Amino acid sequence: MSTFPSSSAQRALEVMGARLRSIRREASLSGRDLARLAGWHSSKVSRIEHAQRTPSPADIRAWCRHCGVPEQAPDLVASLEAIEGMFVEWRHMERTGLKKAQEAVVPRWERTRHFRIYSSKLIPGPLQTRAYIAAILSALMRRRGLRDDVEAAVQVRVDKQHVIHEGDHRFAVVLEESVLRAPIGGADVMAGQLGRLLTVSALPSISLGIIPSTLTGPPCGLWRGSSCSTTPRSPSNLSPAT
Repeated sequence: MSTFPSSSAQRALEVMGARLRSIRREASLSGRDLARLAGWHSSKVSRIEHAQRTPSPADIRAWCRHCGVPEQAPDLVASLEAIEGMFVEWRHMERTGLKKAQEAVVPRWERTRHFRIYSSKLIPGPLQTRAYIAAILSALMRRRGLRDDVEAAVQVRVDKQHVIHEGDHRFAVVLEESVLRAPIGGADVMAGQLGRLLTVSALPSISLGIIPSTLTGPPCGLWRGSSCSTTPRSPSNLSPAT
């Protein structure tokens, strides 16, 4: 599977589907039972759980209500907004170039106060080094045939990392061990990136956890919801790769 934003968004949608399936099963409801209670077509539940259909906020609220856990709906809706933002950013990038795509998310970075990020593929954007960013965006540019504005896009992403040092922003980051071993940009780039993780993990604004490769069971059990969600002053979201 590709590690770029389009596949990251799809993976996040799959994680959400798995969480919704777990909620339904914990309520001892079959897919048909839930569809009947919600007034949906009988196939809708299965399609959402298998990430073949994106639920709406109303769908999520109905799902949680009929499963007896309405209190879980707000977190899941926030996760849905994050997923939708990932797809929007991908489409925006293909239309306008990498620099514009980076600039488009700056307001969200700045107004979001609490970030929760889980990633199984890449170091999250706020923690990336310049060389790591350049390696990712250069590969993306070549893969998608985008115009070459990588240098300018890298600078925008580096500049917006000021949020980890300023204000009352807080980051809770969980990475799978495989992220640390992925050869993004080569050995020197990864050595620098691992050094940066050690440095930023000491900041009061950042909590960093690593899921070891020997762990059995799905890592999404650590947090309810999707692979990334945020708690902003106003609705916002952040892709793990941005």
